[in-house]
Amino acid sequence: MAKMTNTAATNKEQSADPVSAQAATIPILVSLSFCHFLNDLIQSLIPALYPLLKTEFSLDFTQIGIITLAFQLTASLLQPTVGFYTDKNPMPFSLAIGMGSTLIGLLLLSVAPSYAMILIAAGLIGTGSAIFHPEASRVARMASGGKFGSAQAFFQVGGNVGQAVGPLLAAFIVLPHGQTAIAWVSLAALIAIVFLTRIGKWYGAHIKPSNKSTTTAASANPASDLPRARMLFLITILMLLLFSKNVYSASLTSFFTFYLIERFDLPVQAAQVQLFIFMAAIAIGTLIGGALTDRLGRRPMIWISILGTLPFTLALPYADLFWTGVLTIIIGLLMASAFPAILVFAHEVMPGRVGFVSGMFFGFSFGLGGLGAAVMGWLADLNGMSFVYQLCSFLPILGLVAWFLPDMAAERRKYQQAH
Repeated sequence: MAKMTNTAATNKEQSADPVSAQAATIPILVSLSFCHFLNDLIQSLIPALYPLLKTEFSLDFTQIGIITLAFQLTASLLQPTVGFYTDKNPMPFSLAIGMGSTLIGLLLLSVAPSYAMILIAAGLIGTGSAIFHPEASRVARMASGGKFGSAQAFFQVGGNVGQAVGPLLAAFIVLPHGQTAIAWVSLAALIAIVFLTRIGKWYGAHIKPSNKSTTTAASANPASDLPRARMLFLITILMLLLFSKNVYSASLTSFFTFYLIERFDLPVQAAQVQLFIFMAAIAIGTLIGGALTDRLGRRPMIWISILGTLPFTLALPYADLFWTGVLTIIIGLLMASAFPAILVFAHEVMPGRVGFVSGMFFGFSFGLGGLGAAVMGWLADLNGMSFVYQLCSFLPILGLVAWFLPDMAAERRKYQQAH
């Protein structure tokens, strides 16, 4: 009897997404991941350029944090709005349009004569990111063949690799040649626009026959019958988990080079290489996390990823240079593996709202990173960078709230029986 119930639940889960019974569309996933690589490579230039901008414009750490805030806050505010709108009004070519905003922001950043212009350029790049992520995440789910965790991880890993390569690009190409060399990176945006235009054609051809069936299935899916209060509670728990992950990640991506320079007296290029190693660990962790999410389930992966990071984050502020490198690799591997699980769990809580949920979680992720960077920059100005890392080391304790996440299959069965 239990086996029959599980089979029925599985069939219903598959029917909630018409592409789940099909094979994954590998060329689309590869193209999406490549475009995510280019998109996030461009984005990662912003923190990688901080040492140059700090010297060029005589900025303090608070002003540097505000640059991150301008980029991340723009992305966080717009992403849920974009996702909400495109759930009802799909816009296949919005991906290429968003990359156009990134291109304009890059060119402006390369010639920005003032701090205010830098903030505007960062905001334009953030706008491009806001348009890109919700729709690209939806297309990744459409092309997943039902392996939602693996597809989201494969899509995400392109971005993580881009974030890892960005600091190297800055260290060995942009920083030696100055601010105007940023314009060369606009070639990456142009290449992405070409690929995203082709992806948009595939998306447009597949979205129309899927809309009606997706809407009908989503309304029939038992998870969509969860009471609003219960749905809000689960989304809040997932947001708290994302908070612990992303604020800590922001402390590393925005200020890790300054921490290494201040603590170990490293030259800028050596510090950028260390940042690359950490970002590469994040990329590998995301890919592994997506595969393990499909095998182990969402909840176990979240437990392992966030709470399992705690011993290593607590040790990091007291480690020497060698063990700092080792610990950041472990932290990157573990912490990055949570995002595919969190995002797929959120899709299950709110089925049929893939664009809105993806936009909300990507946007919340960016917003937290920006706010965290601004606050940490202010704290670093007051108390030094080492204090910031000691304070942030306790953030993974929030992983304990994963205790409140239910088994969604059991949750569905409970509400099926009650209704």
